[in-house]
Amino acid sequence: MSEHDNPLFATFARADLRVERGEGVWLVTEDGRRFLDFTGGIAVNSLGHAHPHLVAALSEQAARLWHVSNLFQIPGQERLAARLVEASFADKVFFTNSGAEALECAIKTARRYQYVSGHPERFRIVTFEGAFHGRTLATIAAGGQKKYLEGFGPKVEGFDQVAFGDIELVRAAVGPETAGILIEPIQGEGGVRSAAPEFLRQLRALCDEHGLMLIFDEVQTGVGRTGRFFAYENAGVEPDILASAKGIGGGFPLGACLATAEAAKGMTAGTHGTTFGGNPLGMAVGNAVLDVVLADGFLDEVRHTALLFKQSLASLKDRFPDIVEEVRGEGLLIGLKPRVPNGQFVETLRRHQMLAAPAGDNVVRFLPPLVVSADEVREAMNRIEAACAELSAGSSESSAA
Repeated sequence: MSEHDNPLFATFARADLRVERGEGVWLVTEDGRRFLDFTGGIAVNSLGHAHPHLVAALSEQAARLWHVSNLFQIPGQERLAARLVEASFADKVFFTNSGAEALECAIKTARRYQYVSGHPERFRIVTFEGAFHGRTLATIAAGGQKKYLEGFGPKVEGFDQVAFGDIELVRAAVGPETAGILIEPIQGEGGVRSAAPEFLRQLRALCDEHGLMLIFDEVQTGVGRTGRFFAYENAGVEPDILASAKGIGGGFPLGACLATAEAAKGMTAGTHGTTFGGNPLGMAVGNAVLDVVLADGFLDEVRHTALLFKQSLASLKDRFPDIVEEVRGEGLLIGLKPRVPNGQFVETLRRHQMLAAPAGDNVVRFLPPLVVSADEVREAMNRIEAACAELSAGSSESSAA
């Protein structure tokens, strides 16, 4: 079908793959090809494709009740919220359908906190260059990237971008109208760039000093992706507010805004809402995801497998120095920065029937399901090495010519 005849908005540059079904870490196309999926729905399919526990939970709930709206109590919300609170810094949870909605809730929670605390003038949020917080008008303003802002009218007011990792620039950006600081512990779309633990600790101290809300965007890093339930645990720094999505639903649209009781004190009846957020289907799947991710030993295994994968990728830098520049990231959020265009690297992997995702700073992201096995990591390495060898041979031929 030509682009002209396609009834869909032309907003995605889609790969020419028509996927029929998924099995664990594998995707099978309509023509029967099997692809090793290290894109994971962009860090969404935390337990892989068609995980039996998730399938059973969704099927059972679908046969009973799909939707009632938040006009009524939803027991699954209370259970999932209690489990998230028990496993994190938070006291309160608001459920959404996506990461962008979770960030909108987080931004509103920070502003509302300042309002009810007697500081209605405090509404601005300090954010960081290279960030990606979603595609709503507020979240593209928070991210500040020109390519996402262009053509959508005046930028939503209230966001001040500074360089990632520079505490003095953050200090300079904080003023009498500042309500909080919003940061991804690891910039996923921005190139798998990790914030130094010391920098996160400095942000926490700065927020405490000025009465600001520290907001973590853990849409991509949360729910086990870095080997901890949330990435903030790696730095030992607790935020006031946190946005989560992607892996929390294991493939079902689900997000959550977590906050301390103090941070959420302004979010009273009628101040925020959602029709679909926290629906019984999403709650059933979210609870099923936590059944697996919070089970004893699961995150230990994630860290073990992630170490194997990252060490194996690091060895490619020695064997293919003309192709591999750097390996970065934590847990199973790993970035490989090639010396060729990342799109070319991703396309070469696809020829070897392996899927990965591009990111900023010319990085290729590997985001396998958290259930990936050591054997599947070794199979992935075979394909990545084959792609490197192919690109290296092509590079050599170009140089010779």
